[in-house]
Amino acid sequence: MNTIFRKSMLSVAGLAFAGGVFAGPIAAHAATPAVDAKPAAAAVAVQAAKPQGEQSHITLNDEQSANVKAIIAATKKAGLPERAAVISIATSLQESKLENLGHLGDKNDHDSLGLFQQRPSSGWGTPEQITDPEYSTTAFLKGLKQVDGWQDMPLTDAAQTVQVSAYPDAYAQWEQQATDLVAQHWNS
Repeated sequence: MNTIFRKSMLSVAGLAFAGGVFAGPIAAHAATPAVDAKPAAAAVAVQAAKPQGEQSHITLNDEQSANVKAIIAATKKAGLPERAAVISIATSLQESKLENLGHLGDKNDHDSLGLFQQRPSSGWGTPEQITDPEYSTTAFLKGLKQVDGWQDMPLTDAAQTVQVSAYPDAYAQWEQQATDLVAQHWNS
């Protein structure tokens, strides 16, 4: 857990406790007991981090939706949590718009292929492997697991550490759509 976040939560919990200690004796002498009273600390909700920056969104076709499901299935098969699927889907949205890209001729970035624009010349696998959604997702997740603290990093930092993109901040714009897609398909 992020140290700053943990300290903030402990501070809030400490204030709630202190407020209860000082207000407790006064409340005990009140003429009318409170109905449905709840401890002050229970009112503190832990919120998920908001996505960084402006968010982008695209409408998915059947192929792209199938690729979302393939990424989620590979993430579950690897025994990783939903956050790993969110990072994977956001990365694929940035790299290929969730399309399993083959060789693009002169428009191709070197020899990049597949959902994650992985390169055979960089050791990601053969062209056939890289264009298999399960294989390419598993390869991405293997790289993600090697990143210390990826679970608590901003999405764009985790994705960039694996992908080493020329546009390191571009992944962040897809976090909300990736989060929504995982929420929609994780249990289906």
